[in-house]
Amino acid sequence: MRLLYRKANALYVPALVLFAGLVVYPFLDGIRISFTNWNGYSQDYAFIGVQNLKRLVDDDNVRTAFTNTLLYGFGSTLLQQLAGLGCAVLLDKPFRGRTVARTILYLPVLISAVIMAYMWSYLFEYDGALNDIVGLVGGERVLWLSSGALAVPLLIVVNTLQYMGVSMVIYMAGLQSIPGMYYEAAGLDGASRWQLFRHVTVPLLYPAFVTSITVNLIGGLKLFDIIRALTNGGPGYKTHSLSTLIYSSYFESQLAGFASAIGLLLFVTVLCCALAAQAVFRRLEVTLS
Repeated sequence: MRLLYRKANALYVPALVLFAGLVVYPFLDGIRISFTNWNGYSQDYAFIGVQNLKRLVDDDNVRTAFTNTLLYGFGSTLLQQLAGLGCAVLLDKPFRGRTVARTILYLPVLISAVIMAYMWSYLFEYDGALNDIVGLVGGERVLWLSSGALAVPLLIVVNTLQYMGVSMVIYMAGLQSIPGMYYEAAGLDGASRWQLFRHVTVPLLYPAFVTSITVNLIGGLKLFDIIRALTNGGPGYKTHSLSTLIYSSYFESQLAGFASAIGLLLFVTVLCCALAAQAVFRRLEVTLS
């Protein structure tokens, strides 16, 4: 029996080797590079200690990207939960065309984010469709992506509409797993629709909330392609996230060491946010139980 277990455990070895070679080693090497002044291609570089880490604290562009990363992560997560849950509740009820509606709402998830971003860019252009609509109602044309204060919320909305379908599917699966007898029992007690939703649906959807929020939060904090395609981090550095700043520092500024330091900051940010979210979920689970 032990021999059988040993043979079974040996099947993990190829996966562990691949994980070590493709994940663990690059991560550790990235930490090493963050202490150098490597430019990304030269064989000559020197160790500079914690200078790149100190620059993370002093660089205004890093502060802006860090703030935007939190906004993209938490803003997109909040909107995706509201939109996804709302659509799931509406589409959980049988009606003609329900399958078509589900397909249309989930379709953006299947399309490349870069393609979606370029499609949105035609709406946000000065001569784009959105300004045409503004002109029809008597308003003046707006440079939608010309300022960070306006572009960041628009990027959050675009990301929400792109991946809202993920939350919708998760919540639909959760709704379909709730036994109907709970609604029948609460209905016999005179519960209203809002009371049914608040006291029956929401508590029983707790596992779906945990899954959806965690997936959306991590994805939002790592947001890259939509920003790259729509604003390229501009104007200036106003819409950069840490992910896009890593790309810009490495490939455009040839600061591989500094880019690796930003990568470490992104890793710590995602890890801390995910752990904090899990801690909140554990407390809520105790409260709900």
